[in-house]
Amino acid sequence: MAKNENVNIEDLLVDQSKFDFKNPETYVYKTIPGLNEKVVQEISEQKEEPTWMRDLRLKSLHIFNTWRDPRFGVDVSDLDVSKIVAYIRPRGKTSGSWDDVPAEIKDTFDKLGIPEAEKKALAGVGAQYDSEIVYQNIKKELENLGVIFLNMESAVKEYPDLVKEYFMKAVAPTNHKYAALHGAVWSGGTFLYIPKGVKVPLPLQAYFRMNNPGMGQMEHTIIVADEGSEVAFIEGCSAPYYEITNLHAGMVEIYVKKGARVKYATIQNWSKNTYNLNTKRAIVDEDGIMEWVSGSLGSHKTMIYPSSILKGKGAKTETKAITYAGPNQHMDSGSKVFMFAPYTSANVDARSISIGGGWAFYRGWLKVGENAKGAKASVSCQALMLDNESKSDTVPLIEVYTDDADVGHEARIGRIKEEQIYYLMSRGLSEAEAKAMVVRGFVEPFAKELPLEYAIELNRLINLEVESSIG
Repeated sequence: MAKNENVNIEDLLVDQSKFDFKNPETYVYKTIPGLNEKVVQEISEQKEEPTWMRDLRLKSLHIFNTWRDPRFGVDVSDLDVSKIVAYIRPRGKTSGSWDDVPAEIKDTFDKLGIPEAEKKALAGVGAQYDSEIVYQNIKKELENLGVIFLNMESAVKEYPDLVKEYFMKAVAPTNHKYAALHGAVWSGGTFLYIPKGVKVPLPLQAYFRMNNPGMGQMEHTIIVADEGSEVAFIEGCSAPYYEITNLHAGMVEIYVKKGARVKYATIQNWSKNTYNLNTKRAIVDEDGIMEWVSGSLGSHKTMIYPSSILKGKGAKTETKAITYAGPNQHMDSGSKVFMFAPYTSANVDARSISIGGGWAFYRGWLKVGENAKGAKASVSCQALMLDNESKSDTVPLIEVYTDDADVGHEARIGRIKEEQIYYLMSRGLSEAEAKAMVVRGFVEPFAKELPLEYAIELNRLINLEVESSIG
């Protein structure tokens, strides 16, 4: 089989051009770079927060200042938090009408297709620009059913007892140093409550956009799915490229009550000057179902491990994830599952593609507790390297503390097999078409979990329609 000598690696790289437009730096309020008590107090005063929230911020600041960096994940020694601007308030106030959003911000979300997506396929949208939600809207019929869909600042004021019950209870500031950083300077994000028995027919979406250089975006999302309810939530994020470091340290806390079901899908396209140090965790009660769908494509360095704590009998979780590591990218991603109740089940399917010297690292943790009798779990991590310069590693930690459990694990790292290409070419495909088909098949289990328009966007980003051989 002749080898194609005209390999063009650029044809296979993620195209970030759609997200790389910039607006002039405009804002109505901005903290100085760095993190100290004065900055934290300023943020709390700007938001007119209750005492309990201000105290939580100050407690988190103390933890951040006294704790070491995590001993896992990416190297963050080059991340200088003293140069990061923690809070930038954009012009305008949160609105339920796109017409009321400032023109330059509205233009940003128009280019990203958010208003059009809302019309076609979404039950509600929240859009964050820099440190604040600028647009939040939900279909009236869902609001009439008691669904609460607010920016986090409004929820703190309008439903203080409900927010206080859940805020940083799934992920405490002591979880790791960057959880503490988040607790100190969080801003924006979504509070979503689905009442008992309500099944939301279309997905809700939050989109996060960083426009300014040298800033940190720290949105906080809480989803509470009450007994027997169902909801799907899509998170998208992007930023233009700058020559200085940006930081994303968001947090997602999900509470799946008895018999409820939540699907949380993420498409992450941060620019390659961004450290993405995100924390996501769900607590799942009896017969609840938590589904994570995660696509990590952008950023300079990423640490993301969606976690599920199965604390109720019969609780289930499923994770499908695709990680793409291109030039100058180190993607440390994976999943965590803690099974603490009988007859719980978990399925993890994590896949990565590395190209152009990128480094994809799977880091997983499955813990089956002594009370998890009859538990079933399957973990599969697969890595595809498309050249000789790229790297891929897997570190799956599995702990089982009961004899009455069925646990399976599979890990595969490698390149496209010549016999696969030969077989497809024997069926009439060119070498380039055959290799492109193998890559599409590798990604397909993840893509099919997305709404159609997001699956199409994923294929465009990864540029699976290759015209030249991978080589």
